[in-house]
Amino acid sequence: MPIDKRVKSAAEAMSDVPDGATVFVTGFGGAGFPNVLIRALRERGPKDLTLVVNSATHRYSLTHELIEAGLVRKVICSAARGHTKELSAFEQLWKAGKIELVCKPQGTFAECIRAGGAGIPAFFTPVGVGTELTRGKEVRRFGERDYVLEEAIKGELALVRADTADRYGNLTFRYAQVNFALVMATAAKLVVAEVRAVETEPIPHDRVQLPGTYIDRVVVAGAG
Repeated sequence: MPIDKRVKSAAEAMSDVPDGATVFVTGFGGAGFPNVLIRALRERGPKDLTLVVNSATHRYSLTHELIEAGLVRKVICSAARGHTKELSAFEQLWKAGKIELVCKPQGTFAECIRAGGAGIPAFFTPVGVGTELTRGKEVRRFGERDYVLEEAIKGELALVRADTADRYGNLTFRYAQVNFALVMATAAKLVVAEVRAVETEPIPHDRVQLPGTYIDRVVVAGAG
């Protein structure tokens, strides 16, 4: 029989996250932030986390709570600048040398995660060649163009925000809410989804956007 992926609370879903984990967090623009799970992770309090998130300082994401709580040692992202004239908590820590930053072009960021889920250890891309973002990395010439070597990213945990789920973990999303969820779910050992609602019947196969095969736990978080 298929496994029931539902858990009673976000706290239960985060109960076994270890120190030193690499954590993928979905979110882009104004959509797809798993803030209920992020807050539960903060309350759990694992140390020395590596966050893999599109924006380190997005105003709608609660990842800043993990950073401000001193739980994060490294951030891998494609956007690190805050939204005000004042430096964000993340920028202050980075400027003081207390947190590590790896910034990647957004397409490279997504492909590094996809490669991690596909079992591809590294790939060459022309994006960023000759810039500060690729300083110190291997560069090879193919044809008439230079390409830089980028390594795949894999992790222990992915936090995903979706619209609906069924008991088997199949997910549907609302528009841009899906953003990085598909690749992040393939690249993590443990995948937890927070959703607006769980449907009583299995989601029809033609509506499933992320199969429950990739999902380990589902938490109902309601609208938000």
